[in-house]
Amino acid sequence: MQASIVIEAKFRGPPDSGNGGYISGAFAGHLDDAVDGAGDAVQVTLRAPTPLDAEMQVIGVDAYHLDVKQGDVLIAQAERVELSIDVPEPPSFAAAAAAVKDSLALQPGLNNLVLGGLGFHPICFCCGADVDATEGLRVFAAPVEGFDGVAAAWQPDASFADEEGFLPSAVLWAALDCPGQFAFMNDGIRTGLLGRMTAKILKPVAVSDQIVVIGWCIGIEGKKHFAGTAMFNQQSECCAISKQVWIGRQD
Repeated sequence: MQASIVIEAKFRGPPDSGNGGYISGAFAGHLDDAVDGAGDAVQVTLRAPTPLDAEMQVIGVDAYHLDVKQGDVLIAQAERVELSIDVPEPPSFAAAAAAVKDSLALQPGLNNLVLGGLGFHPICFCCGADVDATEGLRVFAAPVEGFDGVAAAWQPDASFADEEGFLPSAVLWAALDCPGQFAFMNDGIRTGLLGRMTAKILKPVAVSDQIVVIGWCIGIEGKKHFAGTAMFNQQSECCAISKQVWIGRQD
C-alpha cells in the first residue's frame, strides 16, 4: 500500500507543524484502511515535525505497520499494538465546565511563539483559544477539585461532524492530545513535544454530546513523560483512550 497525505495548516499544533494528536489519528486511519478491524490499538511514533500543506507519502510496510515520509525524511511510523491503561473516574461535565476558567489554554503570557496569543498554544487545533470554534476544537483542560489530573468540558462545533453526526477518528485523536500535556503542566512540569501516541476508539462520539476529556500523569523516565487521556460521552461511557509519551527536560 502506498498513498499520499497532506495535513492542512488549520490542523497545526505549533505554528509550523501539525497537531500531534490529529496527525497521529490521520496516519492511523491509513493503517485502519489496510486491515479492517485487526489489532487492538494503533501506536504512532513521531520522528520529525509534520509539515503543513505539503504532500507526504504513506508507505505500508505490511498489514500492521506503515511509514510516513516526505522524500527521504521519515516523519512518522504507525503500528498495531495492544493498549492496556487504567482509566480514572472522570469528573462531571458540569464540574469540568465550572473549572474551565483555570485552564492554561486561557492564561495570557505563556507562549513566546505567537506574540499576543492567549494560552499555552494559542493557535493549536486542539487547545488553541485564538482559533474560531469552526476551525479548532477548543479543548480547554483544567484542574478540577477532587480529580487527580485535568478535565475539559467539550462541545465541538457541528461543522466537525460526519454525515451521520459523529466525530471522525482523527478529530477524536486530536481532542485526546493536549490534556495529556496539560496534566503535567498542572503539576508544574513543562514538557516538550508529543513523541508517541497510542490510542483506541471504543465507540462513536456524537458531535451533539456534552463530552468530557480527561488527562492524567502516569510517570517520568528520563526525558520521557508518560500521560493518559480518555474521552467520555454524555452517557458517561468511555469512548476513547490514549497513552502518550511527551519528550521533555530530564530533571
